[in-house]
Amino acid sequence: MTNTTSLDRSAGIAVWRQIMETLKAEIISGAFEEGSKLPPESSLATRFGVNRHTVRRAIAALTSEGILRADQGRGTFVASAPLSYPIGPRTRFSEIVSGQDRSPSGRLIGSALEEADALLANQLDVPLGTMLIRLETLRVADGVPMIVGTSWFVQATVPNFVADYAESGSITEALRQAGIEDYRRKESRITSELVEARDAQQLGISLGQPVLVVESINLDTSGKPIQYTRARAAADRIQLVVNGDI
Repeated sequence: MTNTTSLDRSAGIAVWRQIMETLKAEIISGAFEEGSKLPPESSLATRFGVNRHTVRRAIAALTSEGILRADQGRGTFVASAPLSYPIGPRTRFSEIVSGQDRSPSGRLIGSALEEADALLANQLDVPLGTMLIRLETLRVADGVPMIVGTSWFVQATVPNFVADYAESGSITEALRQAGIEDYRRKESRITSELVEARDAQQLGISLGQPVLVVESINLDTSGKPIQYTRARAAADRIQLVVNGDI
């Protein structure tokens, strides 16, 4: 980081938001480690060439997003670094989160039965009209919403999946209850888009913010598709890491 940072005052973007996005990008990149103390408001004001009120507004916005935390009398600290999320043949949310000393949980936010359309039939390798379970989930780490996911499963294969997931909060455990002891990732397709209103509410982010979209197919040990998922992750809370072996 340099001692001074220039802002584009003719860009049509509020100065405080430019400061917020700059600090957020630096936290995501690792320039500020989790638990580290942010420079004083006076230093940041000098760096950006603004008054302390403008800096304070940027910090307040990052605090409301859970990226920073204010400790009375001690200063402002980085609350959490982005979750490093490997994409590989074995992608398990609970294992990934637990491996980074965070507490994982899953919440059921919706479910339904529906017939497979052309897209879903192709992804799950089933005939058109096959009855599927659609599962809507929210994946959380240390109480912070990370991923909203929509997954489809063949109902005949996992008839009690909704109840099993609601009880365990784990897709891996719910599949185990259906007799599927293990599974692997066939492929993941990663894109990005602006968050939709319903997802913004679940993730606790503002409309207009980007989300990472991961479409994936999981196979059982015989190579049969068992799950198709379209997951939307808060882009400032997760860093996707693609395994070089896949």
